[in-house]
Amino acid sequence: MRRTALVGLLLLALVAGCTAQPTPPPVETPVGEGTPTAVLSPSTTPSPPPTTPALPPGLTQADVDAGLLSRDVPQSGSGNLVPVPGSTPAPGPGPVRTVRVEVEEGVPVDGERFATFVLGVLNDPRSWGAGGAMSFARTDSADVDIHLVLATPDTSRRLCRPLETYGKLSCRTGDRAVLTHYRWVNATEEYAADPTAYRRYVVNHEVGHALGHGHQRCPGPGRPAPVMQQQTLGLDGCAPNSWPYP
Repeated sequence: MRRTALVGLLLLALVAGCTAQPTPPPVETPVGEGTPTAVLSPSTTPSPPPTTPALPPGLTQADVDAGLLSRDVPQSGSGNLVPVPGSTPAPGPGPVRTVRVEVEEGVPVDGERFATFVLGVLNDPRSWGAGGAMSFARTDSADVDIHLVLATPDTSRRLCRPLETYGKLSCRTGDRAVLTHYRWVNATEEYAADPTAYRRYVVNHEVGHALGHGHQRCPGPGRPAPVMQQQTLGLDGCAPNSWPYP
């Protein structure tokens, strides 16, 4: 009996020692604490920056804006004067003067850019329409006030007769303002640093003749040359000037 009781006590002790201890609750890490987890984004390839079209060799942006496609000056072309298609309305008040812009076939010029340049000059507030005196509209119709022509040296020389231009001077003949491509590319020595200013001058000068204006002389050393002065032949001490009303 005593032995049986002893065995029972030993069994109870063993059972008590093997009872599972409660598992401690998990420790929660507060949001925002601990080691941050890296967030991976889908890999993307950045877009390349937009590129500016390369200019033709030897040309500046101003040359391109004036219509030049190259600095080549062919001595002659087909003789066929092609009107730039389309029209633009007169932007300002006052009497409207219509202009048809023509480029000789074979001249390396973008006709649309050339026409845009010409009308931009004529409708500038410093040009003949200053103060609302007039405004210029472009059309491809043959019935216009002024035909503005850009031609090769040989063709411009022929169109300007009986005036002798040698293909290096522009002229007005009848309702035509004839610009030689030679000067459109090369300007003059006095305008070498700013051929755009020369191009504005020659447009205003020859259109000025078509509007009835005659030649003027330099009013004095250092003063702006009148736009109706023959600046292509020299400035006679005056400063270059592209505008009737600078």
